[in-house]
Amino acid sequence: MTSSTGRPLRADARRNREKILAVAARVFAEEGLDAHFERIAKEAGVGSGTLYRNFPTREALIEAAYRNELSRLCDAAPDLLAAMPPQEALRAWMGRFIDYATAKLGMAEALRAVVDSGVNPYAQSRELIMNALTSLMDAATAAGTIRSDISASDMFAALTGVALASGRLDQREQAERLLDLTLDGLRYGTAD
Repeated sequence: MTSSTGRPLRADARRNREKILAVAARVFAEEGLDAHFERIAKEAGVGSGTLYRNFPTREALIEAAYRNELSRLCDAAPDLLAAMPPQEALRAWMGRFIDYATAKLGMAEALRAVVDSGVNPYAQSRELIMNALTSLMDAATAAGTIRSDISASDMFAALTGVALASGRLDQREQAERLLDLTLDGLRYGTAD
């Protein structure tokens, strides 16, 4: 992670930035555009000056919070594959996708304001998600634990449907059941 000058951030500055982004995603999801910078700074445990130094505008903070959520989702794929069997890694990532979608849906109003300002925070979202999902599905297919006739694009559509139907926090139990059902459908036709 680098600063606005292009230099690498110190470890404490990087931690502060990460705390700000995590809190901002949650607060914007809860309050939309009405979220106050002071609340975000306080909950992140930083001063207002630190927040404004990192994110001089509301749009910059919203965009960075969204991109951070996207990165957390996509960067999880190789770690999950290293830590567990491919099918379990895929299922764990599917749960993280719902977390990402829930945050994105909650931030919809704030993200619209960013788009209205002329910035497209979604520019690479689909490509990054598809790369992560393809790696997980390829690994599970190679292990023989999921069908080979379902593409990552098909799976992305299914996950998006689950997120739209059950993406609110109060619907999480239903989302988990639907993810399990989706994974069961991926196993149909394998040797298992």
